[in-house]
Amino acid sequence: MTDREIRPEQALKTLAGDQVPADSRHARQLARRRMIAEAVMAEGTMRIEDLTERFGISLMTAHRDLDELVEKGLLRKTRGIVSAAPTSLIESSDVYRSSRQGAEKRAIAQAAAAFLEPGQAVFFDDSTTVLQLVPHLAARVPLTAITNSITLMNELKDTRDLTLLGLGGQFYNWCNAFMGPVTVTEIRRLRADRVFMSMSAITDGMVFHQSPEMVETKRAMFDSAAMRILLADHTKFERRALHAMCALNEFDVIVVDDGIPPRQVEEMKAGGMTVVVAPVRQEDVTTGKL
Repeated sequence: MTDREIRPEQALKTLAGDQVPADSRHARQLARRRMIAEAVMAEGTMRIEDLTERFGISLMTAHRDLDELVEKGLLRKTRGIVSAAPTSLIESSDVYRSSRQGAEKRAIAQAAAAFLEPGQAVFFDDSTTVLQLVPHLAARVPLTAITNSITLMNELKDTRDLTLLGLGGQFYNWCNAFMGPVTVTEIRRLRADRVFMSMSAITDGMVFHQSPEMVETKRAMFDSAAMRILLADHTKFERRALHAMCALNEFDVIVVDDGIPPRQVEEMKAGGMTVVVAPVRQEDVTTGKL
């Protein structure tokens, strides 16, 4: 792991209580909320009643803790169920997504970096797959990086010979990024050489996302870039989401990992698509390196 890579536990550090006395009530509360978040992320979805039993807390306390985690964008809560995993209607938080398919995302990003050249202006979306491009950028400067992701901004701000353009707009906790009309307006005023993006789901030759605001923001980047590069691990081809952004064959390059069934790769190539299959190092998979 490089110094620039992000671990899920780093994103949860604000729940650890580092800035309060360890024996205080507030510290215990923060520690419990961190453990609740980690438990739900490990399971994907849990009943709230099960959380009360596991942590020995009342239903009222459980709801109070969960409301705080929902406000931070880490979890979703509906009708007695709390979830970190994505559904066809709701995308998961960036913290949860960063804990999934880590080896595949790193392999995809390494292969995708071959399409970067010094001197380019590049859109980077807020996806956790695109975030894995960060360790490869220093070798390809000078670059102008344009992004709506606060996480990516923080990772790139100290990179030498890299001009960073941060896109403003309405901030969304669950993805730690800016979206909406202001963001889209800023994007449409720019023209870039490349856009690197990922999407939640690929179904029937179309790419989808659960959030209409996210679709609009990504579409603006897509329309404002000369070359469009999609980064998609094999699990994206097994999911469904509500809002379509564009046809898969509108991307210039599709970078996938070698966990994708060969049949799907052949179907994309037969449709005239340029597909790059990135090999995943098995030691990364078996060790669970993030």
